[in-house]
Amino acid sequence: MRLKREHYVQKNIFLSFLSFFCRKFHHQNEKERFDPTQFQESVVQGLNQTGTDLEAVAKFLDFSGAKLDYRRYAETLFDILVAGGMLAPGGALSDDMTRTNFCLFTAPEDVKTMKAYAQVFNKLIRRYKYLEKGFEEEIKKLLLFLNGFSESERNKLAMLTGILLANGNLSASILSSLFNDNLVKEGLSPAFAVKLFKSWISEKDINSVAASLRKVGMDNRLMELFPVNKRSYDHFSKYFTDAELKELSDFARNQQSLGARKELQKELQEQMSQGVSFKEIIAYGKEEIKKSSISEQMMIGIVWTSVMSLVEWNKKEELVTEQAIKQLKQHSPLLKAFTTQGLSELTLLLRVQDYCYDNIHFMKAFQKIVLLLYKVEVVSEEAILKWYTKAHLAKGKSVFLEQMKKFVEWLKNAEEDEAEQNSVFDSVIMFSLQVTIGSCTASEGNMDNTGFVFTMW
Repeated sequence: MRLKREHYVQKNIFLSFLSFFCRKFHHQNEKERFDPTQFQESVVQGLNQTGTDLEAVAKFLDFSGAKLDYRRYAETLFDILVAGGMLAPGGALSDDMTRTNFCLFTAPEDVKTMKAYAQVFNKLIRRYKYLEKGFEEEIKKLLLFLNGFSESERNKLAMLTGILLANGNLSASILSSLFNDNLVKEGLSPAFAVKLFKSWISEKDINSVAASLRKVGMDNRLMELFPVNKRSYDHFSKYFTDAELKELSDFARNQQSLGARKELQKELQEQMSQGVSFKEIIAYGKEEIKKSSISEQMMIGIVWTSVMSLVEWNKKEELVTEQAIKQLKQHSPLLKAFTTQGLSELTLLLRVQDYCYDNIHFMKAFQKIVLLLYKVEVVSEEAILKWYTKAHLAKGKSVFLEQMKKFVEWLKNAEEDEAEQNSVFDSVIMFSLQVTIGSCTASEGNMDNTGFVFTMW
């Protein structure tokens, strides 16, 4: 009994000691894992050891994610990788923290090195997906700190950001930081944008850049890179053209034109819905063509969209066709006023095709719409034949060509019959001339000085 009691006491002492030891070890481990100073020292030490070997840096960061709390200290991690240490508000390095000289800001200012750094960030974020949001927030913060960085540091950050945007590692929404009033006022925003867009466009073409900007609503905000008194297309165009970014200048011009077209379409729709006479609407449209240098082809597209936007369309195919014919017949004077050129007629046919394809309930209405436009003399047979033979879109091609096949055959036959009739008519005239000339008298009253008789038949 006594032996059992002693054994029990010894066992409890051992378990108590073991528990104490485990708690102490766990506490030390937690301190290393969650202490920001310890975290920074660990990252800086690793970067100092890997030096300028960015492949080794990527491997170190991959391995260290298992030991260090990247999730909690994402901002600290990215500050070190970019600036070499933790950043204080404004962009200056914190004085009381450990630093490394192996970071983005101390690297050579060339495209090759920036691409290598982009790969480091790309590998890190692919490995630890939860860092994506933190990384975007870090870039937004760094852009706000631009006036705290040197020109070389800003250039490197711009080049890196452009490459990351091209690779899809960042959303173009980060550009909103460049619209900060202080950065705009000091001229840092457009200067940074030049480096960024050059880097971005060198990796992807302007169409890809434009798509990324549109996706997050940045396509219409680029003017905000400049102060209010300089937010004009002319100033924007000159600035970026002089910086050898004509692609961006042209994109801005297209956006401006698009904005003007949207406003014009809105105004036309309002006039139509308010019952303004066609005569007044046509006069307004013609004036806009002159004032805004809009082509008739562009105007007919706007008119078509405006007319079709006035109606709440039925979901049944047989009913929507009736609706469309009624609507277009009613507004045919508007369509006719802006199809005075063959190219405008063809443009309208392409818009009809595009609309019928995009709105599935109109797929079977295409032929009847085109026939109506032909009947009311909005489009000619030449335009229809040209559309059918070579100028149609790929959208719904087989369906729409099949719908138009019989009508096109009828047009071609009618054209051949007319040509044949004209040929017969010409032959009759020539024959009459020959007969008349051969039987004419020498009377001067009946002849002119060339010998041709005026009264032929």
